[in-house]
Amino acid sequence: MYVGALELDVLLGDVHSLKEKRSVIRPVVAELRKRFEVAAAEAGHQDLHRRALIGVAVVAGDASHVRDVLDGCERLVAGRPELELLSARTRLVGPEDD
Repeated sequence: MYVGALELDVLLGDVHSLKEKRSVIRPVVAELRKRFEVAAAEAGHQDLHRRALIGVAVVAGDASHVRDVLDGCERLVAGRPELELLSARTRLVGPEDD
């Protein structure tokens, strides 16, 4: 079993309140969940209205599948015009990491 985690630090464009931030982030998180069947959530920077940290996790029996899914998630977020992807960090844990 392999577990992959992806942290996406994003900067939001013309957002002036936490309410506006939620209206931008929620659809992104929902699309990640639906399209890639992953666990996804806003995982940081909740008190800042122009920054967000989106966390994504996936479990699979094959390390390459985990990497492919997380790469797809990163591309989806990077392609959203209302967001600027500042950084992406991936972690992979497998059976050899006991």
